[in-house]
Amino acid sequence: MTIRILATLGPSSLNKDTVKRMAEKGAWLFRINLSHTSLENVEDIIQKIQSWTDVPICLDSEGAQVRNKDMVSENVYYKEGETVKIHHDTVVGDSKNITFTPENVSKQLKVGDEIRVDFNSVSFRIVEDKKNFILASVKTGGYVGCNKAADVNRNLKLKAVTKKDKAAFEIGLSMGVKYFSLSFTNSANDVREIRKIIGPETNLISKIESIRGVLNLGEILPIVDQILIDRGDLSREISIEKIPFIQRKIISRARASETPVFVDL
Repeated sequence: MTIRILATLGPSSLNKDTVKRMAEKGAWLFRINLSHTSLENVEDIIQKIQSWTDVPICLDSEGAQVRNKDMVSENVYYKEGETVKIHHDTVVGDSKNITFTPENVSKQLKVGDEIRVDFNSVSFRIVEDKKNFILASVKTGGYVGCNKAADVNRNLKLKAVTKKDKAAFEIGLSMGVKYFSLSFTNSANDVREIRKIIGPETNLISKIESIRGVLNLGEILPIVDQILIDRGDLSREISIEKIPFIQRKIISRARASETPVFVDL
């Protein structure tokens, strides 16, 4: 069995010394998480990494993921029972206001829907639909920072590849990047959509981090190069005590199809 390390680079590790040490320790790929990287910085980050090491870069898409946008601080408190406006247009979030991305998410919400933010740190229940915003009641109080993952208690229509993903991938391709990963791969159609952008000769890692991805694994495995099991995001939809069982099942099916598997640590 070959062990390969896919190492994520962030603000604290994106420097020459750290990257070189990680390369020496056997990093196989350096991952850039587009969910936490502005499009304006993608080219500069790729240039820096390429100047420091020969280890390939992997651009990891935002994918079909709901997130809240910018907040006035990293510790905005929402009090249980209070009313909050979920805006259709972008606003800086505070204890009374919040915006979610992708842009079409808020307009899909209906009265009675529940939104859980940052692994249930805070949850909202939709109570009224207005013209420019939706009113929600804080069901579970707590703190929320910028750009935290969120999920809704039913399936919404989310594009597999965002406009930002597409623009970032095109930058990467122009700079020689050959490795890409698709977050929240839910179906074979998601894979085909990203292939239209990155082409057939690149290496594609599909991230399995939703129930739909698990259920559609049979159609995903034959058309990707590797998969990655994101246990953290899976635990938002599957109870945590079931994750080891699901992980073993995914790995078993991937091995049967001779598809390499990454497991997040």
